[in-house]
Amino acid sequence: MEFEVNGTRHAVDVDDDPTAVDVVRDRLGLTGTKLVCAGGVCGACTIQVDGEPRVSCLTPAVLLAGRRVTTVEGLSGHPVGRAFAGEDALQCGYCTPGFVVAAAAFLERWRAAHGRTRPGREPIAEALAGHLCRCGAYEGILSAVAAACAGDYDTAPAGGGAPAVPRTEAPQKTDGSARYTTDLRPDGLLEGVIIRSPHAHAFVRSLEAGDLPLAPLLPPDGVVRYVGQPVAAVAAPDRASARAAAARVTVDYEVLPAALDARRARTGEGPLVYGDKAARKRAPGSGETPQLVPARWRGNLRGPSAMSKRPATAVRRITEARSRTPERVVEGVYTTAAQTHTPLEPHACLAQWVDGTLHLEVSTQSVKRTAELAAERFGVPVDRVVARAVHVGGGFGCKMGLTSDVVAAVELARLHDAPVRVVLDRDEELTDGGYRPGTRIRLAMVADAAGDLSALAMDADNDGGVSVGGTVAALARFMYGKAPRRLRDFDTVTHRPPGAPFRGPGGPTMCWALEQAVDEMAQRLGEDPIALRRRWDGNPKRHALYERAAALPVWSGPRGGTGRYRRGVGVAAANWMYFLDPVTEVELTVEDGIVVARCAVQDMGTGSRTVLRRAVAAGLGLPEDRVRAEIGHSDAVHGPTSGGSRTTPSLVPAAADAAARLRDALGDGDVAARLAMAHGVRVTGRRPRDRRGFVTPFTMGGIVIGRGFTGSVQVAEVEVDTRLGRVRPLSVWSGIAAGRIHEDRLARSQCQGAVVQGIGYALYEERRTDPATGRVLTENLEDYRIPGIGDTPEITVHFHQEGFEHVPGGGVGLGEIATLPTAACLANAVHDATGWRPYDMPIRPDRLLEGLGT
Repeated sequence: MEFEVNGTRHAVDVDDDPTAVDVVRDRLGLTGTKLVCAGGVCGACTIQVDGEPRVSCLTPAVLLAGRRVTTVEGLSGHPVGRAFAGEDALQCGYCTPGFVVAAAAFLERWRAAHGRTRPGREPIAEALAGHLCRCGAYEGILSAVAAACAGDYDTAPAGGGAPAVPRTEAPQKTDGSARYTTDLRPDGLLEGVIIRSPHAHAFVRSLEAGDLPLAPLLPPDGVVRYVGQPVAAVAAPDRASARAAAARVTVDYEVLPAALDARRARTGEGPLVYGDKAARKRAPGSGETPQLVPARWRGNLRGPSAMSKRPATAVRRITEARSRTPERVVEGVYTTAAQTHTPLEPHACLAQWVDGTLHLEVSTQSVKRTAELAAERFGVPVDRVVARAVHVGGGFGCKMGLTSDVVAAVELARLHDAPVRVVLDRDEELTDGGYRPGTRIRLAMVADAAGDLSALAMDADNDGGVSVGGTVAALARFMYGKAPRRLRDFDTVTHRPPGAPFRGPGGPTMCWALEQAVDEMAQRLGEDPIALRRRWDGNPKRHALYERAAALPVWSGPRGGTGRYRRGVGVAAANWMYFLDPVTEVELTVEDGIVVARCAVQDMGTGSRTVLRRAVAAGLGLPEDRVRAEIGHSDAVHGPTSGGSRTTPSLVPAAADAAARLRDALGDGDVAARLAMAHGVRVTGRRPRDRRGFVTPFTMGGIVIGRGFTGSVQVAEVEVDTRLGRVRPLSVWSGIAAGRIHEDRLARSQCQGAVVQGIGYALYEERRTDPATGRVLTENLEDYRIPGIGDTPEITVHFHQEGFEHVPGGGVGLGEIATLPTAACLANAVHDATGWRPYDMPIRPDRLLEGLGT
């Protein structure tokens, strides 16, 4: 078959009936076209065929015969690509090529009909409705497409140089040249496939593979505890052959009774998931600090783990108020569904052993930690493990350990003495890639005669499958003053896949209950919800945000109504700890007049590369083009994990210190001029200690808690369709108090994306499993719905930049605090519109209609 791709004729063999994405990516090497969902849902694999966008994962390659195909590589220099880079319409960038290809076709249609007029949000959202961005960079995408259509990016920069862009690597992500782990294909590559358990609970008696090299992946006791748990792995020259080889492996299972009912697990009943103390210690964690707080086990119930404050007093006050002043008691049971991380680049690792050194190309949020864990697991010195993560297609918390893709790739590479790549399919990612545990929260809150918070009790049952370590109730210790409170977390352990840390672990879930209860109390007391929060909340940074929120026109504007469509406005607040990695370093080396900044940090879309480069340039007084940032290599000086909102506050002070040391090393005079004579000069900078010290004097997994809480206040406006039960967010104002903002555009993108993920949590996302077998049912992106561009309201971000003057650099992380209050804020807006309180999340149409009695 012959066809044209980006202006070049190609002839390919299609006798094996490949899809268009197989031909474009694997045979022609045009890896800008990404394979994500394999179901035509996400748009990442979009190409143009004779100028029309088409998802290549559903297009048989034979249909390309004689056609003109354009991939993102063929649109290099297109106004849409420049606009995406210039308007920061991306984060991790994995979905970006698909958006660019579709948006370029939309631009041609729009200009043919409307000239260079600027399109509004609705036609752009309609044109890009088949595309998903898990990072939630939709606000930037809407701006970029509108600007491109209006002609703002028709002309390249004068002199032909690269345009100034908010994000350093944006040009490579918009033209498809950025290479992710899934794009790498070295000579001799084998594809690995993981064999997974079809049973929720079984003992593996034996594995039989004949003469096929087989890498066992079983736990030490040989017991599998959920459907989809890795059992073994095989490799072959291509994925189809590897799957065929996996089908030939015989696994002899002794099927055991399974605990699949969370209600029984809450009582401690059911077949034991972990039968002894050793097995319990191996239980994976659903938070960043698994099993940090000791707790007893009773069957399949772990807990309580408590972070209470005068709990006996809290219980006494609640009990007394129930009988004496029930009008000042708010009680309820709130539930949340599990939320799956769903990074568009799945878990992926390419492993190769070379002369006793293990080389890993891995999609990870912690390249340094991955190398250290791999050295420990595979019995080699840490200096004989080199991990690289140059570009990472999203993570959100699920890519921070030695995950099964890494273990399988390494074991297979050792067996075959060849490079082996393991990339999870989308169903594997949605089954075993991690999720925010579901919860059942029982809450009681009492106000005294003066309307002040008198007592709070919260019991949270965390449903994270085989994982433990839920800290939902514990987080309620830090909001709304010092009133007595009993806060207890329980893990209800079942034979289902494990949860994993997800952007503010426990935080959005706790807010779902607490912030709705505060709103209910405001109603009981006849007080404005913002005013009550301000009175209860002693945090001065949030006080500034409350004042801003109360002055918003939408807060005092019209709401409610009696017709089919009703409008409501809600508010919610949150706080979050300030985390950092205190031993972060940045190394600067002068090479041919350029300052090269190196650090073992990685960038999963949060902007670490850009932050490092600009912090060094600012510290040296140099233009950006005189500094190059090299990140994602474990053999560089120590860098922070991209998680826990600790990356930027760890990186910027170390970069500033390194810049100061280099200035000293260069001596007096103009820095730019002296660089030409300083080839080979090298310095290392370190993060200085906070002027007021740390809350924790020791590190826990490379993290310490700094002094001070970040804050967030959000106000959302929604429209509720009372006939169909749909909730449409119209606008969200997000106030963030995290100190100095180092990179405004990148920070706004993070906060906007956090709101989008919060909208998904509140309205759509619901991980489901078969109650009889434990199999995950939401294993594709049709059944597991994440927000699209049409679900995005107008999002306004306001930064309050005071309050962290004691911190080197003056600012702390904001990626987690920005998503914590969103779901509760929307729930309060729904209640404001309808009078119905959504206790169960997501706020599905059937639940809303049932609540309204229609």
